[in-house]
Amino acid sequence: MAAIIESEFTITAPHASFTPTASSSKSITKPRPVTLIPAGAGYLAHARRTLNQHSFDDEDRIRNEAAARELENLKALDGGEDDLGVGDEAEHPDLLTSDPKRWKDLDLYAVLGLSHLRYKANNDQIKIAHRKKVLKHHPDKKANSGDSNDDAFFKCIQKAHEVLLDKERRRQFDSIDPYYIKMEDAVPTAKDISGAKDPDRAFFKLFGAVFEREAHFCSDFPEDQIPKLGAPTASKKEVESFYDFWYNFDSWRTFEWLDKEINEGSNNRDDKRYTEKKNKNERTRRKKEDNQRLREFVDLALSIDPRIKRIKQEEKEERERKKVGKTKTAAPAKPKTAKEKEEAAQRAKEEADVKAKQDEEDKIARQAEKKARDAAKKAEKRAAKAAAAAGGADTAA
Repeated sequence: MAAIIESEFTITAPHASFTPTASSSKSITKPRPVTLIPAGAGYLAHARRTLNQHSFDDEDRIRNEAAARELENLKALDGGEDDLGVGDEAEHPDLLTSDPKRWKDLDLYAVLGLSHLRYKANNDQIKIAHRKKVLKHHPDKKANSGDSNDDAFFKCIQKAHEVLLDKERRRQFDSIDPYYIKMEDAVPTAKDISGAKDPDRAFFKLFGAVFEREAHFCSDFPEDQIPKLGAPTASKKEVESFYDFWYNFDSWRTFEWLDKEINEGSNNRDDKRYTEKKNKNERTRRKKEDNQRLREFVDLALSIDPRIKRIKQEEKEERERKKVGKTKTAAPAKPKTAKEKEEAAQRAKEEADVKAKQDEEDKIARQAEKKARDAAKKAEKRAAKAAAAAGGADTAA
């Protein structure tokens, strides 16, 4: 509340020995008329008090009443059938004492009471949750109720609302959502499955939940189109299709949210380039580690998937059935008669004679061809010698 303090202070006359300092300028600027324009928040407040004949106390009362009306309007907007069941989560004491300067370390969904929805929360739910939190933690409401006028958590609420309604920044936060970061280490192991009362059921329950959680980060397909882990009776084609998808999984996680901030007010380009380069390298490293983490999890799932053992056993049994079937269905060779044997021998002899005759003809043809080539070569050599001799005679003449 504004207050006027009157100070009892009397200005006395200067001493008789006081000598004013001589002016350093040769001449004094002549006065000139200046038009003063009343403006600014202070003048408007003074004009409002003067016209309405209000005191400072009246101004404070009016301002508090306006804040109360604003909160009532928020309450009216947030009531009824449009609350969608969001924003009613109780805040953890540590969350209420959060430092707004370190807002990037906060769970923004928890700040707005959306922990049960997280990335599935739509914009309407975010807005409603924000209105509820503002209604509960507005600094003016705390001041009116006599509570400490600490607006630290209120600033966190405003920041969470700002980020989660920005599509790009929300995606960056979802990339490192602390809820899922904590769950990355809480994955089932082979020992958890083998030690379960029903290993097959435990495998599909525990591993299925992890695959569904990781499906949120798929960049190629919507979450509802990503193949599920399936059932124990899935076919070989379905199982192969599932693991082929996850071995070629492409995640949209970028880890930009964890970038180191460039110092505010720094105009050094070298510092900025160094920070940007370091951030890029860190993002690449985290991306590689995340891909490796997922690959190892898929390898583990494939190695203990009970369907793989079942499919291999079925294939083995099918091969054995085919082998037994061929043995049973193969007809025994019918013994040949003496006449059939004689006719077969005669045909074999005739085929051998024809083949021998053909080989002999081919041999004769090859020999004749070779002789022709040799004769041609000799004739060529004789012609070359005759030409050389004729050339030498002409030179001697």
